[in-house]
Amino acid sequence: VHPTKPGGPPTLWDGLRELLAYEMVNKGQISLINRLDRETSGLVLVCKNSSSARTFAMAMEEKRIRKAYHALVYDWPADDSFLVAAPLLRIGEKEPSNIWLKRGIHPDGDISETQVSVLKRYTHPEKGDFALVEAKPLTGRTHQIRVHLASLGHAVIGDKIYGPDENYYLQFIEQGWISSMEKALWLPRHALHSSLLEVEIRGEVFRWESPLPWDMQKILKESAACPRP
Repeated sequence: VHPTKPGGPPTLWDGLRELLAYEMVNKGQISLINRLDRETSGLVLVCKNSSSARTFAMAMEEKRIRKAYHALVYDWPADDSFLVAAPLLRIGEKEPSNIWLKRGIHPDGDISETQVSVLKRYTHPEKGDFALVEAKPLTGRTHQIRVHLASLGHAVIGDKIYGPDENYYLQFIEQGWISSMEKALWLPRHALHSSLLEVEIRGEVFRWESPLPWDMQKILKESAACPRP
């Protein structure tokens, strides 16, 4: 979403600076109200002046912004709807970790809650069972949805850190996406999509939606929908 180091890959921030060059010359600004993990697709709310940035930032602080994500997860969750309430922190704060940014569940972590609903269960002819779920983060911790789903044995498909083996992430950093990863990960990025943003401002509700991206839709089209077991 935004640069982390000089000479890094192109970011949304870079694209917006180009797109909104005229506004910025005329005393506008670019304020990103929410951010997504690097491989997460979907909605990002951007304000183009200081007044709207203050308004929406205050809405975020007062929890008047609601979000929903769609994800493809390995295997079938047993329940149709469930709440995951588990505190999160950066693993490296408590124990050695090969991945600096990796989060995990720990009693000393920050309170974290995610409401999850199973929308449909599928079976892929080659890869096996998976589910399409909707996840609503009730708190906003780093990697929250991914960690919470993985903690139940239903990691997000394609997740290199919280999926089958964190070594896929380390290998990806060194070599990029290689064919040997495909069997375990299915996709070269994690199948998590920010599908809805809803904000209440002075009694008026603003709502934005984004359909599933092509790579997640492709897996659904290749698979057979299954009834609840």
